[in-house]
Order: sequence, then C-alpha cells, then structure tokens
Amino acid sequence: MTEYHDVKPELAQGEQYAGLILGKDGQADHHVVLLPGEAEDVSWSAAREWARQNGGELPTRRELALLYANLREHFQRMWYWSSEPQEIRSHLVWGQNFTSGIQTMYGRPFRGRAKAVRRLPIEP
Repeated sequence: MTEYHDVKPELAQGEQYAGLILGKDGQADHHVVLLPGEAEDVSWSAAREWARQNGGELPTRRELALLYANLREHFQRMWYWSSEPQEIRSHLVWGQNFTSGIQTMYGRPFRGRAKAVRRLPIEP
C-alpha cells in the first residue's frame, strides 16, 4: 500500500486542492488541483482551449465527481464540461451538473461552463 504522508502539493494563488485520484488501468495516482477562473457559455472545443490557455486541462469524469464532493462551493449551480467524450457516441461529451450531482452527456456544440485542473502525479 502506498503512503502519501499527508503532504498536499504547493498551491499558487487562487488554486484549490481537490484531493487524490487513485490510478486505474496502469495510470499513476495523482493529486487534483482546481485552477482559478471559469469559462461560461462555451462549446466543448472552446472549453478545452480555454483550459489549456489557463495552464490546465478539463477534468475527467472521476475528477468532476471529486470536485463535486470536495469543492462544490467553487462552482455555480450549473453544468460543467469534462474532458471525456462518450465511448460509443463520440459526438457526445460527459459533464457534471453541480446542482443535482448527476453526470450526463451533451453534444459538443452545446454551450456549457468549464473549470480547469492540473494534475500532480504521485511517485510511489
């Protein structure tokens, strides 16, 4: 079992520590940090570009669930894009509703909101 020694990563001004995501399918465990700022009324491609310009990426579905559990107060009670297209119907993309907590899919042109995260891998 890996020990993490209760060490949180250093945060820049405006960043919020969201928690730890355990790796799966050969991926490393990592810390999730919510970056400041928010994009409103953006398509998925515009949301991805906005996140990159702000030094991060859109969160995965698992990261959105973590953000909903730990940092819900940093989100509007609205729907937010994830980085994950639906596997079978790739024209749809997953997102998180920060009112109800459910995850659902919308088409890439849908106008939603976005927050960016950065991931810090944890060395075993």
